[in-house]
Amino acid sequence: LYAPDLPGFGATPPPPPVWNVHDYAAFVIAYLDAHDLARVHLIGHSFGGRLGLVLGADHADRFDKIALFDSAGVRSPTPVSQRLRLSVYRGLRDGLARLGARRLSDDLRAWYNQRYGSVDYQQAGALRETFVQVVSEDLLPVAARVSRPTLLLWGDQDEDTPLWQGQLLEQTIPDAGLVTFPGAGHYSYLERLAEAVRIVDHFFRPSDH
Repeated sequence: LYAPDLPGFGATPPPPPVWNVHDYAAFVIAYLDAHDLARVHLIGHSFGGRLGLVLGADHADRFDKIALFDSAGVRSPTPVSQRLRLSVYRGLRDGLARLGARRLSDDLRAWYNQRYGSVDYQQAGALRETFVQVVSEDLLPVAARVSRPTLLLWGDQDEDTPLWQGQLLEQTIPDAGLVTFPGAGHYSYLERLAEAVRIVDHFFRPSDH
């Protein structure tokens, strides 16, 4: 079992430039090459699920089967009020910058991010710009190109990546199935660890056994 810390996670330093999901996918492929792993099964959770969609679409020859827990990658609709608020904020921020009031523009940016930025955004630190790049991409079109057998496992009480996103991925990925864990949240694999291990083990088992 190989469990790499991606750049910016665990003990691995953040990537030098701003990265998107495809940059992280390239890192994983380089990691497989460095360990002489020609073809493997893949397990991903949340951001790892987002990454798994790209890998299963663009690098399918390197994977046998894919299991994704509470995967990110499907964008939730943005309420009209939120879109309007963001539009007004960007207009004010950019207008102040054009007028030469750079400090006021920066202060407005800091206030807005503190007031309306998500917890993940607030905690991203050096990865903040990478975080924006990653979460801004809707991977549903990518999911439609995943060509490996894919098992989706989901907590039906997940508030970070709601169950409807898993159901939509099941409909979009050509060869996919969805298992739900009643009462579990975003970390369903921890809340239902024994079941999760049993299900994934069965899924990865060679078909002739």
